[in-house]
Amino acid sequence: MSKDSFRFHTGLRVRWMECDAQGIAFNGSYLNYLEVGQAEYFRNLGFSIYRIAQRGYFDSAVVTVTVAYKAPARVEDEIDVFIGVTNIGNTSLTLDAEIYPQGPQNSSRLLTTIQAVYVGYDAATGETRPVPDDIRRLINHFESTGEVLPLDQFPELAEAAG
Repeated sequence: MSKDSFRFHTGLRVRWMECDAQGIAFNGSYLNYLEVGQAEYFRNLGFSIYRIAQRGYFDSAVVTVTVAYKAPARVEDEIDVFIGVTNIGNTSLTLDAEIYPQGPQNSSRLLTTIQAVYVGYDAATGETRPVPDDIRRLINHFESTGEVLPLDQFPELAEAAG
């Protein structure tokens, strides 16, 4: 994907604790960058994925993550995580992310691509559960138009988002 095709991105700074002895972001750190990007994506839509899970509305579990490292991020680098939902199945969400350095001189240099599949999950039963229609509609609208719909159009989600 091109970073211009993403509707959302968020910035981060690479911290020393995320790096190896050479000051290069350790491979596992990229899952943290994905987590931050995912959480901020949903906050941008008007709700916390953690809060709606705690309130029993919708929770998910990661089932697949694919990471491709193209170039290193280093300690103190400022990076942008571009993220979007590229597919919604009956019980699953696929998120694609691309990480780039911030700043005009490096902004086209792709550092990493990540694809993660999350499946709706009921922790009490251990079973999968469908993606709620409200979340599906909210994401589909945002991904097709770039517009965030007001949460009051989705009363059950709004209540869970509290």
